[in-house]
Amino acid sequence: MKKTERTTVAYVDGQNLIMGVRQEPGSWDIDLGRFRRYLCEKYGVARAYYFLGYRRKEYTKMYKYIRDSGFEIVFKDHSFEMVGKKKGNVDSDIILHIMKLLYQDHTIDFLLVSGDGDFKPLVEFLIQEGRFIKVLFPNGKFASSLYKKIRGRYFASLDEPSILKKLRKIKRGP
Repeated sequence: MKKTERTTVAYVDGQNLIMGVRQEPGSWDIDLGRFRRYLCEKYGVARAYYFLGYRRKEYTKMYKYIRDSGFEIVFKDHSFEMVGKKKGNVDSDIILHIMKLLYQDHTIDFLLVSGDGDFKPLVEFLIQEGRFIKVLFPNGKFASSLYKKIRGRYFASLDEPSILKKLRKIKRGP
């Protein structure tokens, strides 16, 4: 019997990623192109979804940068009247997206980029199902303490020196 080939899909909580790497001490800028390559080379990530709150015209350039870096952007669905009045929390959107794919395709494994503890039950479930690769914390110091109960092989921090040097945005001259 032929072994089924596995595919890894990454889910990035965009707000958590950007805010996490920019937290003091040790604030840094992530190069999303380098990050996407890292996900592919280190974890075999075939598709990477980058979840954001609502779409705003003034961020068009940023959206292009994210797409050009190899991520598929998924925006939170908001009513027009609510834009700017509430946080663009994407946690439930990510969970639903993962659960749909989990149900539809049994050859996919999952990787999550977020330090948010709201994902812990999902992470535990995916580990139990044998479908979880890793949760990458943008900032290990601020990752939810709920993850302490999960074995270390299932998480890493992007601010670890060996990873950070691969992902940090390189400053070009003046």
